[in-house]
Amino acid sequence: MGNVTKIVFIGAGSMSFGLSMFRDIFFAEPLGGSTLTLVDVNPESLARMTALAVLLNKESGAGLKIEHTGDRRAALDGAGFVLNATAIDRNRLWKLDYEIPRKHGIRQTLGENGGPGGLFFTLRTLPMVFDFARDIEERCPGALLINFSNPESRIILALAKYSRVRAVGLCEGIFGGRNHVAHIMDIAPAEIDVWGAGLNHFQWLMQIRRRESGEDLYPLLRKKEADHDPSFAPLSRRLFRAFGRWPTCSDEHLGEFVPYGWEAGDHGYDFAQDERGRGEFLDMLKGVLAGSTNMPAWWREPAEERGAAVIAGILHNQKRFIESGIVYNQGAIPNLLADLAVEVPIVVDAAGVHAVSLGPLPDPIAKLLSVQASVQQLAVEAAVRASREIALEALLVDPAVNSTVAATKLLDELWEVNRPYIRSCI
Repeated sequence: MGNVTKIVFIGAGSMSFGLSMFRDIFFAEPLGGSTLTLVDVNPESLARMTALAVLLNKESGAGLKIEHTGDRRAALDGAGFVLNATAIDRNRLWKLDYEIPRKHGIRQTLGENGGPGGLFFTLRTLPMVFDFARDIEERCPGALLINFSNPESRIILALAKYSRVRAVGLCEGIFGGRNHVAHIMDIAPAEIDVWGAGLNHFQWLMQIRRRESGEDLYPLLRKKEADHDPSFAPLSRRLFRAFGRWPTCSDEHLGEFVPYGWEAGDHGYDFAQDERGRGEFLDMLKGVLAGSTNMPAWWREPAEERGAAVIAGILHNQKRFIESGIVYNQGAIPNLLADLAVEVPIVVDAAGVHAVSLGPLPDPIAKLLSVQASVQQLAVEAAVRASREIALEALLVDPAVNSTVAATKLLDELWEVNRPYIRSCI
C-alpha cells in the first residue's frame, strides 16, 4: 500500500469524534505525506473542523495534506481508508426512539443500540451506510471502512453480509470497563491490561491483569467489589456476581440488552447535558480559531480512539494490536453464531484486520448474548429489506419488549417518523 494514503472522514463535523480523531491523526501516528479529506453535509461545521485540522496539522508538524468537500463521491476517489462518524438528525430522532416506546410502557435505558430504539436507529442508518458502501465499492474498492457510528454491531453485520466493503468497527467501551474495575480496585487504569470478548457494548472481560507482573486481578476485584459503594455500577456488579466476569461498558449501555436493564435507571440519555457540552465545545472551538482563546493542552495529546492506530498499522505493516474491534464473527467466538458481528481484540497489518480469538465464552454468558444476537440479526434483515413484518418480529424477540400491543403501536408511530429514511438496501 505504500507509506502514504488518502483518508476520507465522512461526518468530520462530528463533535463526538472529530477532535478525538484529529488528536490521534496529528499527534499519535506517523501519517505525514498522506491526505486527509474531510466530508460533511453541514458547510459551517465542515469549515470549522477543517480550520481546526489545518491548525493542528501545523502545530504538530505532522505534514498531512488537508482537503474538504461536501461531495462524498468525489472525495472517495483513490481513498485507502474511510472513516464513518455520521448520524441522521441525531438528537431529535434519538429522543423519539426513547420517548415513544416509553409512552407505550416499554422501559429502555438509552434507546440507542438495543430495544425498540436500537431497531429504529438500525432502520434509518443502514440505508445511509449502504450508500457509502456502494460508493466505496465503485470509487475505492480496496479501502477499509473504519466505523465509529452506532449501532456498531448491526452496521458491521450488515456490511459483512450484503456488501463487498472491508469494514471494522471501533469503540472505546472496553476502556470504560477497564476504568470501572480500576476504580473499584483503586489501581490506575494504565496499570491494568484487559482482554474482552462479546458483543459491542455487551462485552465481557475475560482477563484482568496487572500490566507489569501479569498478576490475575480477578481475585482482588471480587474482594474489593464486595464492600464497594453500592451505588456504583449496580447492574454491572449484579451480572458480575452472577456470571463471574465483568461486563462492559456501563450500566446504561449494558441495560439496553436485558429485560431488567431499567433496574440501573431508565431515565434515558441526558440530552440537555449533551447540548450543553456541544455548545461549550463550539464556543471553545470558535475562540481558538479566532485566536481569542488559548488552545487547551489536551487538544494536542493523543485520544487513543484507535482509528489512527489501525491506519498506521496497515499502512506501515506494523502488526499493531488493537484492544477491541467489531468484526464479522466467523468463529472468533466459537460458541456464538458465525453470522454475527462480535467485539474481540484485533491485530492489523498490511494484510488487513485479523480477529484474535480468546476461545469460547463461558457457556452462561454465551447463552445470554445469544438472545441479543438473534435480535441484531432480525434488525439487520428488517433494515436491509425495509420490512415492517421483520421489524415487528425483531421487536417481539427483543427482551426489552414486554407487550405485543405496545410493540405494534410503537412500530406504527416510529415507522412513520422514520419513513423518509427507511428503504431497501439490497
